[in-house]
This record gives sequence, structure tokens and C-alpha cells, in this order.
Amino acid sequence: MGGSLSLLKKSMAVFAAGALAVLGLAACSDSTAQSTKKASADRPAAQEQTVNVGTLATEDFLPMWKAEKEKLFAKQGVKVKISVFSSAQELSAALAAKAIDGAMTDIPVAASLTKGGTPMTLSWVTLGQTAKEGRFGIMVGPKSKVRDLKDLAGTPIGVGSGTMLEYVMDRLMLNAGVEKSQIMKEELKKLPVRFQLVMQGEAEAGVFPASLLALGELQGAKVIAEDTAGENLSQSVMAFRSDFVKDRAGQKAVKALRAAWDAAVKQINANPEMQRELMVANTKLADPLKATYPVPHYPAAARPQAESVKSVLEWMKEKGYADSLSYDPKSGALKKA
Repeated sequence: MGGSLSLLKKSMAVFAAGALAVLGLAACSDSTAQSTKKASADRPAAQEQTVNVGTLATEDFLPMWKAEKEKLFAKQGVKVKISVFSSAQELSAALAAKAIDGAMTDIPVAASLTKGGTPMTLSWVTLGQTAKEGRFGIMVGPKSKVRDLKDLAGTPIGVGSGTMLEYVMDRLMLNAGVEKSQIMKEELKKLPVRFQLVMQGEAEAGVFPASLLALGELQGAKVIAEDTAGENLSQSVMAFRSDFVKDRAGQKAVKALRAAWDAAVKQINANPEMQRELMVANTKLADPLKATYPVPHYPAAARPQAESVKSVLEWMKEKGYADSLSYDPKSGALKKA
């Protein structure tokens, strides 16, 4: 009996020790869980990827400003920082320096960046999916006697070299039957200076985007040719650095931006006039245009057509602005051939 009692006491002691150990482990586990929970609460949430996008102050970018205003980026799970540049040169420099990931620009700018060592990918057309979207044209001053493009054969036309405006000028002149050798240009890169010289008659003609064509017409100037009928010549595009979109994070971000763009486009196209205040606030429209300048119709996000890009690239090669470049319409990538 004594031996059995002793064995029972030993068993109880072992059980008690085991129970204490289990309780200790449980307490330790609970403490660890509480500490982990507290640490998680104290630690800031992982930052969403921020996409840095650049633009000029033009109506081509309106759906992105609409998406920002309506918090459409946040709905797609992406943060976007928009930077507005005063010139295409500054915007290009920011892309080359990787200060921004993408921008609203055009094909010649994207091609020049690719040539210079910053390969670009054309993600979607912002304006110009059809000829009626986006208006570029050749304008003469109020006192000019020029009536058509053939009158400008051999006469310098104000424009900036290597730009979409120069491309449109050349194509309009050729389509009008002007010999290539008779298409002359006067280097006037700054649009405000070009506009004033044409309006004052100090330059016979100049090439301008839609807003300056509209302002010139209000002041008596004449638009003698434009690209809103017939062949679709000009497109503005959202383009991203190819190194940004090569990985999954960049691809995911661009996909989110496309979705936000499409949602904004639907809202704008459903009631364009409701967007006037937003357009005026973000673009450099002259005062006489603010109440009447039409809010454009915008396209859903789609890559530029291969034929349109190829035509611009061939023109740039012919002009000596860029070496042979290729365009992949599936990925949107521009590459050195």
C-alpha cells in the first residue's frame, strides 16, 4: 500500500509539472500573438504603388483629371501623382531621368526618347482614335491672301522640327498635291511666338493645335487645312517607360490606369458640358475660349494602330530625326530595329 501511494504521488507530481508547462506554453503563445497583433497595428499598412504621370496642360489629358477628381484611381487600387510640365522638352527630360513613369505625349516624342536610350511603350490613344478627335491645322493670318495649301508651295510655314505638328503639315501638303521639294518650314518652336507672328503677318502661315486654331479663327485668321476629315493623321498617346511596364507591378498599375481612364471617358462623353469647369481649370485656354471651346469626345483606351505609328516612324527616319525604329502593336513597345 505504501509503495502504491508513493507511486501515485510521483505520478501526480509529473502530471502537475506537465500541466504547468502546457499552461506556460499557452501563456507564452498568447503573449506572442498579442505582441504580433500589436506590432501589426502599430506598423503602417504597406504602401500602394504610386504611378508618376506627366502631361502638358492640354485637353488631351482631361479624362485623367476627371479620374483624379472622382477618385477613380483609388477605386482601381492605384495611386497616381500627376505633374504638369510647361514644355514637351521638360516632359521628355523627366521621362529620361525616370522622374516620371509615363506621360501624355505623342508618337514623335516617344520615338525620340526611344532613340535616345529611353525605350517607350504606347499604351493607349488619348485623342485621335478617329480623324474627328483632335484637330491640328495650318492657319494664316487675318490679312493673308493665301486661300489654299498650293498657295504655300515654296513658302516657309512656322512649325517645330520633329514634332507631330510638322508631320501633319507635311502630310497635308503632300495630300494637297504640293511637291515635297516645295514644302518649306520656318523653325518656330514656341507656340505663343508662332501664333503672334502669324496673326501679325510676320509669318505667312503656321501649324497649330485645336485651341490655337479656334482662338485664331475668333480673331479673324483662316484655317486653310486641317486633319479632321479624310486620313487620320495625328494621335496623342499615354506612353510609359518600357522598363516600368516590363514587370508585373508596372503592368498591373497601367491596367488600373486604363480602367480608370475608361470609366472617366464614359462620364465625360455622357455629358461633355458638365466637364467644362474641370477642363478650364486644368488647361491653358485663352479667356475668349473658356465658355465656348468644345469639350472633346474621348476614345476608350486602345493602342495606336500599327499603320499610324509606322507612318510616323518612316517619316522620322526620312527626316533624319530617328534611326530605324519598330513598333509592336500587341505590346505597344517601340524598339530600335
